[in-house]
Amino acid sequence: MSVHDDINAVQRCLDDLNRSVSRLEHQLGSALEIRRVRLDADHLRESVALLREAAAPATPRRPDLVTISDAPYDISLWTDSDDEGLGARDRRAP
Repeated sequence: MSVHDDINAVQRCLDDLNRSVSRLEHQLGSALEIRRVRLDADHLRESVALLREAAAPATPRRPDLVTISDAPYDISLWTDSDDEGLGARDRRAP
């Protein structure tokens, strides 16, 4: 079973619990004990909803696009190219 199947099974059980608590409320009235059970059941429903959100697959975030101009680069950007191992302009490679 996958995590989502397990969470769905828990949700179905909580739905059954909610129906049973409603029947008990109808039979016994709103006694303190029933109100506590109702609050606990509601708390469980909220916890399962949070668990479902945490187990949801994260959608991959697209990287921001960077626009690169087609205009020619400024030649002054390449004045230090000799320092980068490209060789001197007036010499040939060995």
